[in-house]
Amino acid sequence: MSIPRTVRCPQCGKPVEWTAASRWRPFCSERCKMIDFGAWASEAYRIPAAEGPDPGEDTGDGERDADRR
Repeated sequence: MSIPRTVRCPQCGKPVEWTAASRWRPFCSERCKMIDFGAWASEAYRIPAAEGPDPGEDTGDGERDADRR
């Protein structure tokens, strides 16, 4: 029998066994899961996006990006 892997709850840091019996994994509880979900929903967490040129910005070839459409 193998020892179950233990991870830390991303919200509070409490150890959580990574097994089917850990209902809220990787979170330790529904509460920690909902706190994290609320942070995503309120845009407290953000994934950076690559910035593209503005549609009206001059691209250097004498033609505006918006004119190409």
